Amino acid sequence: MITMLLLPPQFSTNPFSLYLPLPSFSLQHPPPRLPLLSAVSATHGSSSTTTTITSTSPSADPNSLYARRWDFDPLLNYLDSTTAASSSSSSSGNDNICKLDAVEARLVEEYRAVPASLWHSLLKSLCSSSRLASASALVTWIRKHNLCFSYHLLYSILIHSLSKSQKLYEAFLLSHQLDAMSPFTYNALIGACARNNDYEKALHLLSEMRRLGIHSDPINYSLVVQACTRAAVDPRVLDRLCDELREDGIEPDARLCNDLILAFSKAGDPDRALFFLSRIQGQGLSPKTATYVALISALGNFGRTDEAEAVFHEIGESGLQPRARTFNALLKGFVKRGLLDEAEGVVSEMERAGVSPDEHTYSLLLDLYTGAGRQESARILLEEMEASNVRPNSYVFSRLLASYRDAGEWQMAFSVFREMRKAGVSPDRHFYNVMMDTFGRHNCLEHAVHTFDKMLSDGIRPDNVTWNTLINCHCKAGQHDRALELFREMKESGCAPCTTTFNILIHSSGEQGRWDELESMLGEMRSEGLLPNIVTYTTLVDVYGQSGRFKDAIECLEVMKATGLKPSPSMYHALVNAYAQKGFSEQAVNAFRVMRADGVRPSVLVLNLLINAFSEDKRDQDAFAVLDYMKENGLQPDVVTYTTLMKALIRVEKFDKVPSIYEEMILSGCRPDKKAKAMLRSALRYMKQTLFNS
Repeated sequence: MITMLLLPPQFSTNPFSLYLPLPSFSLQHPPPRLPLLSAVSATHGSSSTTTTITSTSPSADPNSLYARRWDFDPLLNYLDSTTAASSSSSSSGNDNICKLDAVEARLVEEYRAVPASLWHSLLKSLCSSSRLASASALVTWIRKHNLCFSYHLLYSILIHSLSKSQKLYEAFLLSHQLDAMSPFTYNALIGACARNNDYEKALHLLSEMRRLGIHSDPINYSLVVQACTRAAVDPRVLDRLCDELREDGIEPDARLCNDLILAFSKAGDPDRALFFLSRIQGQGLSPKTATYVALISALGNFGRTDEAEAVFHEIGESGLQPRARTFNALLKGFVKRGLLDEAEGVVSEMERAGVSPDEHTYSLLLDLYTGAGRQESARILLEEMEASNVRPNSYVFSRLLASYRDAGEWQMAFSVFREMRKAGVSPDRHFYNVMMDTFGRHNCLEHAVHTFDKMLSDGIRPDNVTWNTLINCHCKAGQHDRALELFREMKESGCAPCTTTFNILIHSSGEQGRWDELESMLGEMRSEGLLPNIVTYTTLVDVYGQSGRFKDAIECLEVMKATGLKPSPSMYHALVNAYAQKGFSEQAVNAFRVMRADGVRPSVLVLNLLINAFSEDKRDQDAFAVLDYMKENGLQPDVVTYTTLMKALIRVEKFDKVPSIYEEMILSGCRPDKKAKAMLRSALRYMKQTLFNS
């Protein structure tokens, strides 16, 4: 292939035919005749390349250099074969070395007059054609013979191309060939690091530039910010970048402001994102739609739906047309807060704008309806999806199934599965996991096992969640030995047990009083490189406490603190509840005091457990003292609080006071459940019996 730099322009199919414009001539006078030089033939090795170089005489015209024709094939062929020639020079004798030097000397003389702009163009062409080895050899050769004074720019071009090919290490090696780094080289390296998502190196280079008194430009800062966005860095890293911009007196342009809005939004700092939004709007410009979407999502994640809605309306005012993705970002914020009317309003506005809801829109609405317990609305939504030719995916059916599971309607799992098949949607691993969990929670072990077998027959490989769910189903059904067999099958299948797996088996061992097995499971857990977590220690405190092994429970609490873990409220709840179940009210109070000393704020749940402890110990006055404590600290008693207090009164045979507590419960806004009504009936029956006996 002949590689040409040709001036003036003419048609060529060669990718390395590069041109510069002819000098302008007056239309009143004919252009001067350009005398031709003789042809030069260059031969190297076993291959022969004949190149014709046509040029004007230097004395004929001062612009003659730009009308000259350059053929770079001999040079590129020489550079490509230099490595092979060098490796064989030791066995070829001195004649070959002399011949090689003569060829190189002739090439140097031939290309000494090539302008710098043409070297740049040739290098860019090589890089764009992925001939990076030739490009690297060319840069080294040009610098070796001082054929181009702007070799820093040549290095920058090559570094940029290496970074685009994800060769960051090679780019840094190339930069080390320079005696001193120029702004061109720094900018190229920073861009290379940013494009390869190595934001830490990019930040280091920026700091090095600032230390040397070299200021970068907004384009480089944009590249670094984009890399930080992809890496999901801490907002403080972005703040430090902004401080450097301010110290260097660099005014962020529209592109940099846009990138900063996007970065702060995705880093979870919507306040800083709003600040840069005001900056870009102050310039009379608007960010990209994707940036608006990220900001709306960030505000929605923090529950700031009013501000998210205001930003959403700014999109239309700026002349941009919101699309489904933009509406979904706003909708997600309302769904997260459970604002049903506002969410449906977004969908209505979406339809008025002529934007069709997509799969994500329907998924968000389904989350909203199922979270609110409106399963019928969710089913209607599925019908709307089919009518709109939006095919639901497996996740949509998983959410519907989970809503029925949480509502206790496990039988609907079969109906959901049939509808899924009818819609032509194949169940995925997540759907099968939810289905197994649904059956497991309602003690339908046979259906859970059948679901697991169906999953395997569909060619879906179980993951940790699958095995944990199946093991937990057997533990709840009291089939602990079979759960251990499944545990071994899990390991044999190549799926490594996780901390959750061990927590399930530890809880089951403790419930069945298999203490040696429990200790063995803890040891195996540590041998697998897994450390006990909060759930592990809470489980241990619970099973030790329920079995009356309070010393072991307290020891677990102390070991947990020694490892640097902070006890959770649920751990103290388990301990207080264990004491309450045994009627040890004083120990329950001590556990409550330790909880307060550890900085855990009391909840209605733990105070209800404390009331129950006093009830079991027939200390009704102390039980009502807890009620007063709740009211004084702004905690709202619930139906469990009042039901437990009624039980405390019945245990000490103060039946006549039960109706007043029941009335107080109704006046406080609590709706009596079956248990509360049963307590009232029991008290009234005892009162009637006492009256009859008297």
